[in-house]
Amino acid sequence: MRHRSHMSKSRLATALNDGLIVLPEGPIRVMRPAADYDLSMFARENLWIDTGFKPDAVAWSGAGYSLDPVDAPVTIVVVPRAKALARAMVAEAAKSSLVLIDGQKTDGIDSLFKECRKALGDLPSVTKSHGRLFWFGGENQFTDWALGDPIKGENGFYTSAGVFSDGQVDRGSKLLASALPEKLPKRMADFGAGWGYLSDTVLKREGVERIDLIEAEKVALDCARLNVPDDRAAFHWADATTWKAPDSYGGIVMNPPFHIGREGSPALGRAFIANAARNLTTSGHLWMVANRHLPYEAALNDHFKEVKEIGGDGAFKLFHAFRPIR
Repeated sequence: MRHRSHMSKSRLATALNDGLIVLPEGPIRVMRPAADYDLSMFARENLWIDTGFKPDAVAWSGAGYSLDPVDAPVTIVVVPRAKALARAMVAEAAKSSLVLIDGQKTDGIDSLFKECRKALGDLPSVTKSHGRLFWFGGENQFTDWALGDPIKGENGFYTSAGVFSDGQVDRGSKLLASALPEKLPKRMADFGAGWGYLSDTVLKREGVERIDLIEAEKVALDCARLNVPDDRAAFHWADATTWKAPDSYGGIVMNPPFHIGREGSPALGRAFIANAARNLTTSGHLWMVANRHLPYEAALNDHFKEVKEIGGDGAFKLFHAFRPIR
């Protein structure tokens, strides 16, 4: 969830201003804060922003915050939606002297609080604005929560906690893969490549000489490197909505995300469509899958001269768009 600034500030500021927390001297590591997470109560030069999500990394870096690792006695965990990832972050943070965990109820903060209390006993906390902040002294606890190496599933693909479609092939991606033509353009891209399922399919088609995997989540891209061990594949930790290829593509495949945190937003998919059109040759092709309830037809027609629905099922629809409008 994208935390509203006043929400996160109220919990941290309350705990600090009321003297509930006394921070030791030294840098502060902040794990996976959204771009609008409020850290104005801290000196900018004292913070290490530790995030694997490219758009947030770009935003924090652009605002003058450091992304470079340092030895930090304090770690703030901003709880993500994925429970296994949240637990792994707590395990990592527990290597610090002081651990602060902040999150919204909708992202599972209360469940995490209960688990930590069960292991450590009563813990101080601040509840405010539909969320909770709690803290404890780090003594390398929760080592069994640590995030191990990506796991290879029965389907033959490696996935890891926190990636989309962890442990299984997404149904929409599977539908799109089966609908791709037997021969594809030489130069291809996979926007929002995730752990690489669509790219793996593309490379099995005739004619493909190169594919760029564009993925904003570093954990997912690391899995993709394992799943697509092909010299024709190049891996880019980048935001698909702003990516600019050195050379235009003949074809792009994508299963764009439609959630910004917990909030469903067609705007994200529309941004994928617009940037796909910008990165294609004038005769380029886009193959895309989307949830059936999302209104992407207008965006596709705004950016492509020809748009066809090429299949799907009750939950998903497949599109083939070509000849982007300049």
